[in-house]
Amino acid sequence: MSKEYIQIAFDFENQDQFEMLVAQLSALGFEGFNEEEASQGINDGVKMSNSLGEGAGHCKTFILNTEFVANLLDNELDIIFKQHVIKYSKSIIKEENWNAVWESNFEPVRVANFVGIRANFHPHFEPKVAFEIEITPKMSFGTGHHATTFTVIELMESMDFKGKSVYDFGTGTGILAILAEKLGAVSVLAVDNDDWCIENSIENIQNNGCQLVSIEKVESAYQKEKFDIIIANVNRHIIEANMLALTQLALPGSVLVLSGLLIEDQADMIQLATENGWTFQKSRPLNGWISILFMF
Repeated sequence: MSKEYIQIAFDFENQDQFEMLVAQLSALGFEGFNEEEASQGINDGVKMSNSLGEGAGHCKTFILNTEFVANLLDNELDIIFKQHVIKYSKSIIKEENWNAVWESNFEPVRVANFVGIRANFHPHFEPKVAFEIEITPKMSFGTGHHATTFTVIELMESMDFKGKSVYDFGTGTGILAILAEKLGAVSVLAVDNDDWCIENSIENIQNNGCQLVSIEKVESAYQKEKFDIIIANVNRHIIEANMLALTQLALPGSVLVLSGLLIEDQADMIQLATENGWTFQKSRPLNGWISILFMF
């Protein structure tokens, strides 16, 4: 018998609200928080991009449907979303139908002539790009559609990965780890704390023929080894909680890319990184979000 998942979809007004909702829903057992731009909102059945400000977005999250969960969930969800004065939608997705769900919403992403991100049912990019990445996102985050992943990829174009070791903290679909190997990294350690992300990133890494990417499930950034390049595309609070550990991974001359950040976070993130020995190099903003590059 195939599994069924309960999908909850909602719009959020800012990143603080989103992170609070993630914490509350995680406590109920939800996983695989797929954050998107605020363009396909469900509140009142209308698009939300014109009514929500910077940092707003849309999220889908999932939980395995069991009798216990079904009996518990509705009241708990009503309480949580009433606290935030936002609406949500609930639907049931069968495991074998998941591909149809994401295929219907997944369009190829092109980052100039540098990277093209597509599913296996999309044709190759024309005109051609330097690197094509095939992604089956399933219930994980990171397809290049969101400004955070897109701007990290833009920064990666100007970085030297040849012969370098890379740490991808919060790998999601594995997209940035895959690109790091394609750009010449000799080893890539990609980590996440979400079981669905681990499973999905392994599949994507195999589908892209990667041989040098390792996957681990972790609860913090701490590692025993050090890296030439460190990428943390997560969110402000996770970065703040793990900045010391991320710094302890650095070698002299290491590069750090931080993302999952709002433009207004930039000054605070530069200050935090500077206090930990990093030197600001440049940033890449897009649609109210920003990725920031540092040197150690």
